[in-house]
Amino acid sequence: MNLILNGESREVPSGLNLDEVLRHLSLPTQRIAVEVNRMVVRRSEWINTEINEKDQIEIVHFVGGG
Repeated sequence: MNLILNGESREVPSGLNLDEVLRHLSLPTQRIAVEVNRMVVRRSEWINTEINEKDQIEIVHFVGGG
């Protein structure tokens, strides 16, 4: 299935939830915020968030510094 990740088209197997998509794409799961179709998804809901064809996923990484 095709989805849009941070503005780029990506292919993933169908039937995955958000947590599985992130792991399938080898994306870090620490210190990130995830939005699916313009809705922020809490980490506790990743496993319950079904990903569908053409969904738009945006990932923001938090970086420390000073």
